[in-house]
Amino acid sequence: MAVRACGLIIYRRLQAAPSSKVTDSIEYLLLQTSYGTHHWTPPKGHVDPGEDDLETAFRETREEAGLQPSQLTLIEGYRKELHYPVRGKPKTVVYWLAEVKDCNTEIKLSEEHQAFQWLKLEDACKFAEYEDMQATLKEAHQFLCSKE
Repeated sequence: MAVRACGLIIYRRLQAAPSSKVTDSIEYLLLQTSYGTHHWTPPKGHVDPGEDDLETAFRETREEAGLQPSQLTLIEGYRKELHYPVRGKPKTVVYWLAEVKDCNTEIKLSEEHQAFQWLKLEDACKFAEYEDMQATLKEAHQFLCSKE
């Protein structure tokens, strides 16, 4: 049985300088785990019995980053599924894209994470060391840029 997890790729838009492109003002939220290799990832977690995938993504975001669904805008048309092995078992992670309505919203970490960063795409990809996560961030960014 594959492990299933869901999460949100959270981003915010900073006030861009008039000369800069809109996409330059986008920053992504990554959380650093307080266990294992202390890797960086968007908020995500395992699906609880009776819960649908999107409910899981919102619950995990609330638990891990302190962000309420009312503080986020889910971006229509973006959904990404990743498949990779964890300790020899298949894992599926589904991500949606969501924007924080107020770019100054406070992040409140749970004990599962020890740090968070708001990062521009290039830095977010450096922090997210897994290639599939880097590709997902780039794809999400392209998706946002295509909507401008």
